[in-house]
Amino acid sequence: MKQSFSQKQAKERIASLSREIDKHRHLYHVADRPVISDEAFDSLLRELEGWERQYPELASLNSPTRRVGGTPLKSFQKIRHVFQQWSFDDVFDAHELKAWCERVERMLQKEGITEKPQYVCELKIDGLKIILTYERGVLVTGATRGDGSVGENVTENLRTIGSVPLQLRSPVDVTVVGEAWLGEGELRRINALREKSGEPLFANPRNAAAGAIRQLDSKVTASRKLDSFIYDIEHIVPGQTSEDGRIEMPATQVAELELLKDLGFQVNEHHRLCQTAEEIETYYLEQGKQRHRFPYGLDGIVIKVNQRHLQEVLGYTGKAPRFGVAYKFPAEQTTTLVEDVKVQIGRTGALTPVAHLRPVRVAGSTVSRATLHNYDEIRRLDVRVGDTVIIQKAGDIIPEIVEVIKNLRTGKEKKIVEPTQCPICGAGVKRERMGEKGDMSAALYCTNSRCFAVEKENLIHAVSKKGLDIPGLGEKIVEQLMNEGLVKDMADIFALTIGDVEPLDRFAQVSAEKLITSIERAKKVPAGKFLYALGIRYVGEETADLIVEHMMKEWGSMRTPEDMAVYFSKKALEDWLEIKGVGKVVAASLTEWFHDEKNSALLYELTTLGVTIVLPEKQGAAAASLRGQTFVLTGELSSFTRDEAKAMIKEKGGSVSASVSRKTDFVVAGENPGSKYVAAKTLGVKVLDEKEFKKLLKV
Repeated sequence: MKQSFSQKQAKERIASLSREIDKHRHLYHVADRPVISDEAFDSLLRELEGWERQYPELASLNSPTRRVGGTPLKSFQKIRHVFQQWSFDDVFDAHELKAWCERVERMLQKEGITEKPQYVCELKIDGLKIILTYERGVLVTGATRGDGSVGENVTENLRTIGSVPLQLRSPVDVTVVGEAWLGEGELRRINALREKSGEPLFANPRNAAAGAIRQLDSKVTASRKLDSFIYDIEHIVPGQTSEDGRIEMPATQVAELELLKDLGFQVNEHHRLCQTAEEIETYYLEQGKQRHRFPYGLDGIVIKVNQRHLQEVLGYTGKAPRFGVAYKFPAEQTTTLVEDVKVQIGRTGALTPVAHLRPVRVAGSTVSRATLHNYDEIRRLDVRVGDTVIIQKAGDIIPEIVEVIKNLRTGKEKKIVEPTQCPICGAGVKRERMGEKGDMSAALYCTNSRCFAVEKENLIHAVSKKGLDIPGLGEKIVEQLMNEGLVKDMADIFALTIGDVEPLDRFAQVSAEKLITSIERAKKVPAGKFLYALGIRYVGEETADLIVEHMMKEWGSMRTPEDMAVYFSKKALEDWLEIKGVGKVVAASLTEWFHDEKNSALLYELTTLGVTIVLPEKQGAAAASLRGQTFVLTGELSSFTRDEAKAMIKEKGGSVSASVSRKTDFVVAGENPGSKYVAAKTLGVKVLDEKEFKKLLKV
């Protein structure tokens, strides 16, 4: 139920806002004990200004607002990164930071390493990531991060940044990573010009920097006066010489920053070497206090393990480095009104209450919804429809309500009642026992496994890129097919024909044929993606791959979903627990799913419809000669490229890792090997030269 205001209600709102603002102004300026953030205070003030513009006759002479006393390219070429570009995981408080440090030390101890890690703290500049490649010291390409694998070639635009050297002080081959940023003063200058010309203003320096770098006319980029900091060496050809002697990849992050500075890059000087989580926290608090004194925007700090050989051992997850983390500053906050609360149903059947908000800008974007997580959270906050609330972006991604400003209540707010029935299908709802301890869940769950909302979310999950990957089957099309009674589960998708689809809205003969072709192509699906697509609770992409890798020894004859049904229905809880990365909760979920006759029937039906499973390796003794063995490559191979070597290992059933651990079987060392070679010697991992490697491959 959305809120609307009469003039009388507007008058009451203006009066209550004025009282609330004056109270917080006194607490901040006189009592020196503010109780809400500056952002929330400014948001209240902006709302009052809005009301007074709309109803100028209601503005008081003593209103708090009166105290104010502010040669072009046709397109960019894509560029594939030689080295994958990662993003750091985040922590948000001292407790999470300490847990991360303890996890790093546990992982090292598990690998038999007693050396204590040091930590380098650097400022996290709020700009745009850039990747610069130099050959013989000359800049040859500059690129954006893109999706981490492919970015845009923006070399000409990056050449306009004065702090980006076009020629290094030494003729080295090197790829470096850094941040392009725009100063706050420059943003104000640009926005003033845009306002005069009637153009929309940039929300923050990062948006302005991104817009400048993506200009097709490099003259426009040059006019924006961008700056840069470089903080990482992605790769450097070792053994090259400079005036100071041979150049090698530095052994520590601190030395890496020094080398970058020696080469001529601008390096941020506000970094610090720390020994403990407590020292990191001190640095974080210090920088947080003075963050607005810097000419560039900051959204936190970045922490990296200093010793490179320990970085190599720690390696990466599927998404981020294990040796580093971003410690984010408190999220930006603002205030707005709760206009309604509606319920969303996820694929597990969980009911999630979502607050529909009066649209408001926060952290550079406009938001109109915020999660309330569950009804326990609603009771804790005592949030009601019609309340004025403080919202923030959790991790600068998902908006959430953090506080209700109860002094602004009018008495007309409506309490939010916990439902007893699913709002979609009308079935009962209940809490479930969760985790190994069997605690009751905070969330409510629909008891109807055939609930339309649950089935829809399951199908959207199944056809996603990580699952069956069927282009053309987006959320709206899935819902349309379900509304028409054409699909209710994964098997129905593979039973669709052109005749079923063509008569529907949004479709014609060509689009219908394209969709059916995509569905036919998806009938041949990799085993890991198929497991993920089944939507088994707690089985994500990485867990699915772990299961496939573990079971490969026994999967030689598996080709169809029916084979999978037969094979996995024989697995007990203890069998699943033998898989590295599978705990009791996941094991119980897998056991339950594959022992359910309804799910077995689905797998049998998928088989009759022609769905087949593709195993992640070639069959035969020759192809599987390296099965179960893990390799790490370092140095330069003369007989083939790094990618060719990886492909040959995988063709023979082996796997390739980016980091060395005690579980590594072989490290292949070419000319000029790096720290991975040192790590292998330290851990006692067998090192193969190129001749031994070729003999193992039988090439």
